[in-house]
Amino acid sequence: MSQKQYWKGLEEQQGTEAHKVAASNEFSEPLPFDMSEGLLEAQTPRRDFLKYLGFSTAAAMLAASCEMPVRKVIPYAIKPEDIIPGVPNYYASTFVDGGDYCAVVVKTRDGRPIKIEGNDKSSINKGASSARVQASVLNLYDTARLRGPLADGKEATFEAIDRSITAGLASSKKTVLLTSTVLSPTSKNAIQQFLAKYPNAQWLTYDAISYSGMLLANEASYGKRALPAYHFENAKTIVSLGADFLGTWLSPTEFAKQYAQGRRVSAKNLEMSKHYHVEANHTITGAAADERATCKPSQIGAVAVALYNAIQTGATPNLGTEKLNTLVKNAAADLKKGNGLVVAGSNDVAVQTVVNAINSAVGANGTTVNWAVTSNYKQGIDADFVGLVQAMNAGQVDTLIMQNVNPVYESAIGDQFEAGLSKVANTITFASHLDETAQKCKYIIPDHHYLESWGDAEPKSGFYSLMQPGIAPIHKTRAYQDSLLTWAGATETYFNQWEAYWKNQLGGQTNFDLALQDGVIEPEQETMGGASFSGNLAAAMQQISATKSAKTEVVVYEKISMGKGGAWSNNPWLQEMPDPISKATWDNYACVSPKKAKELQAELTSITEVVAAKTVIKIKIKGFEVALPLVVIPGMHNDVIAVALGYGRNEKIGRAAANTGKRVAPLMQYNGSTFVAYNGVEIERTNETYEIAQTQTHISYEGRPILHEYTLEEFKKNPNELIEERAKEIGHFASATPWEQHEGAEKEAIDANKLTEDFRVNGTLYPNYEHLGVHWGMSIDLNSCIGCGACIVGCQAENNISVVGKHHVLKSQEMHWIRIDRYFSGMPDDADSIQTVFQPMMCQHCDNAPCENVCPVNATSHSSEGLNQMTYNRCIGTKYCANNCPYKVRHFNWMDWNGADAFADNLYEDGRRDDMNDELTRMVLNPDVTVRSRGVMEKCSFCVQRLQEAKLTAKKAGRPLKDGEARTACQQACPTDAIIFGNVNDKESAIHKLRHEQQKERMFYVLEQIHTLPNVNYLSKIRNAEEVVAGNEAKDGLMNDHI
Repeated sequence: MSQKQYWKGLEEQQGTEAHKVAASNEFSEPLPFDMSEGLLEAQTPRRDFLKYLGFSTAAAMLAASCEMPVRKVIPYAIKPEDIIPGVPNYYASTFVDGGDYCAVVVKTRDGRPIKIEGNDKSSINKGASSARVQASVLNLYDTARLRGPLADGKEATFEAIDRSITAGLASSKKTVLLTSTVLSPTSKNAIQQFLAKYPNAQWLTYDAISYSGMLLANEASYGKRALPAYHFENAKTIVSLGADFLGTWLSPTEFAKQYAQGRRVSAKNLEMSKHYHVEANHTITGAAADERATCKPSQIGAVAVALYNAIQTGATPNLGTEKLNTLVKNAAADLKKGNGLVVAGSNDVAVQTVVNAINSAVGANGTTVNWAVTSNYKQGIDADFVGLVQAMNAGQVDTLIMQNVNPVYESAIGDQFEAGLSKVANTITFASHLDETAQKCKYIIPDHHYLESWGDAEPKSGFYSLMQPGIAPIHKTRAYQDSLLTWAGATETYFNQWEAYWKNQLGGQTNFDLALQDGVIEPEQETMGGASFSGNLAAAMQQISATKSAKTEVVVYEKISMGKGGAWSNNPWLQEMPDPISKATWDNYACVSPKKAKELQAELTSITEVVAAKTVIKIKIKGFEVALPLVVIPGMHNDVIAVALGYGRNEKIGRAAANTGKRVAPLMQYNGSTFVAYNGVEIERTNETYEIAQTQTHISYEGRPILHEYTLEEFKKNPNELIEERAKEIGHFASATPWEQHEGAEKEAIDANKLTEDFRVNGTLYPNYEHLGVHWGMSIDLNSCIGCGACIVGCQAENNISVVGKHHVLKSQEMHWIRIDRYFSGMPDDADSIQTVFQPMMCQHCDNAPCENVCPVNATSHSSEGLNQMTYNRCIGTKYCANNCPYKVRHFNWMDWNGADAFADNLYEDGRRDDMNDELTRMVLNPDVTVRSRGVMEKCSFCVQRLQEAKLTAKKAGRPLKDGEARTACQQACPTDAIIFGNVNDKESAIHKLRHEQQKERMFYVLEQIHTLPNVNYLSKIRNAEEVVAGNEAKDGLMNDHI
């Protein structure tokens, strides 16, 4: 097989003693029968599953149904009008969080939402979703959500608050409505009615994650204060300057779907896009890139200028490192060939102006950058917000109303905003939680959750999505639009106005009902159009040339899981989701390069990931310092430290969020025009340590080859190289006469399908079992997988997977059924050499499964359909199966995480994850999936409940099962369609065609040589790069140390 080897982390690359001990002793933790008296004598055992929110299911359902006007909701698929117990309903709706958007389908059971999926009918996200979209259903049942309106910190009625606020508005000399980006046209109508009632009122938009620099640059360049619609699927060359467009930049679910279209390669389609990426910290977009280089965040502008000059004049870049110079030179040459796209993550107006000039020069406008349709995702202007803060501190604002913003926590000048807030007479917020800003406000009128709301969104001009509730409001909340309309003296509710607006727009009830069922209202085809660049390029370049770099710089970034913070900070699913690059959970930290760690004399305790205690460093700027543990990330620029937003929340946000990580927003800086997410800092090593719970150190393949990676040129030259490697490894054993010598035989053309089948039959002494009916299989394309984690959270929501908390993640006891392994290759001290691959790993459902042979009670067995099954009430917890699994995908319930066993006072509590077992939070549980008890082994089931449902539907219809009817949760959540699932015995199925025709040259099985016969195959990673570092003795640190 391939001699290319990868290192999962620097602990493996270094071969440390701690790693060797951990790898050889995976099950060192004994069963914790010796419980402490404190836990066993708990007075209030909590006997439910998801420990994070408030009162009984029956009470919540009652609250969600009483005293509510009857309003018609339209199911996504035609189903009976009345709820049938045990039968799910599906409703098309819209996920909106400020400018974050996704058209979704909401699955409800017995009147409660339990699962979110992307809406396939949307031309924007095309069925894609993200980890946060998947986790948003848990936010609905968050016990920390406010239960009703508050005035001066005390419960109050809507009527009393409305009277006080109306009186205050009438006498207010200046009123400001501060919102995040509003995508809803009907919400904008409600806001305009409010502004018309109060002429002294002003509406300002503030985005915690600012794109003000792009908006202002576009206004100066094209005369439009807007964002264009990007089309990565049309791009042959993609250049990203610090834009993590697959993870967090602007509209990642939309862009990931587009990007994947250009990355699918086969022996019959040997073309793929070329992706260049420059960044300061290591992101999943950088990991996906073909060519990657690093620089300080302050140098991104200089890179953009060098790229422009190389395109226009052929000037040779001079940027400090050979890799960066080569990347810019080659990118310029490829961009000039046409169909190019350049994007930048910088919030600096000058940088974005240069990027606009590049896109104009290479003809991107009208092909990959569409100005005929603009994106509405971000609309806030930083200078407006700074002006508001100054006016507040000057006592010029009498009334401040806030929607979906938390500047005290989110803003770099949050302390100034807080000071100004105390000088405003009437402060009002529609916050759903008692967040840091809400705590300083006089009135709190909590808004509905989006799953309780009617509404709409216009993510792109002319593209609309409708929002309908999956459940009536659980708490005493009110739509913020209704509050504004009430104070404006409107006689109609927001729902009435919303319904009338869309019936009028769509031409009547029938069309309205159809639109509500589909969830989207879109033109048949997006109109493409360009724009003429007229920006002041010379001034932008001059401003960039004046930018000074600090010796050490900090870059503040969004985690895929946490984003800006908000309600996500108190979402246990997201807290326990491993970061794709660092594989850390439950905290933020200071990411540094291996070389920087050595400089800080932290190599022994920080490079080695199996050592949980990380050295703490202090990061200092003028007027602010923060102490964070140091986590080593290969691929980081050596003079850059990266820290994530979304942590360091107030305890009133919720137990999961409280005392988790540190607030780092003040590390950003205002440059006089916009907030930029980097700053020059000083760092200081301390003698303190802090434990970080990372996951990838919990298993080891002990050097066995499990990845196959090639350059595009290698694949073009010999598409059968992987087949030949497989034949070299297993061909001898595929023969019916393995005792004969085959090495000297004349080389013949290898039939991949025959090789696989012969090895299945002849490679073992066991008899071959033929699956004559349905035989389930899965394929995962490593070229399409971007490591985003949507599959992890989607699986968790579908299969009631437990949250175990940081303490038990540290003990290697996390319960995720699917993990995404991250592998590095390259030289640790050379950030520009690092290449990264993601590999999703779940139960492989082996047809010759080692786990089944060793279970003494037959709790794990094989079905006639190729599924490795678990019988939970038969399992006695020997863990023999987990020890015998070569893929390490089985998980043991070391504690009673969910109140599912029969022992009193046995529920595990840690003070952070406990709301997951609150009776309100239990409403998110999928009743089709058993909640597992302590002492039971569990693992991926291929979502067997979905398979049974699909088969039953086909049986009722009197027809065979159709391909695509059975979809696993991970497959449906994946934004790039990296996962294909189906019946491999169906010759018309996508999975059969992929394995036997379309991708037989790229297909392989992990650890195929041990003849476990997995039902999950992978497609090799193909890089459109000059070389693959893995296996290059001169450039791969692992090769140097171990070969």
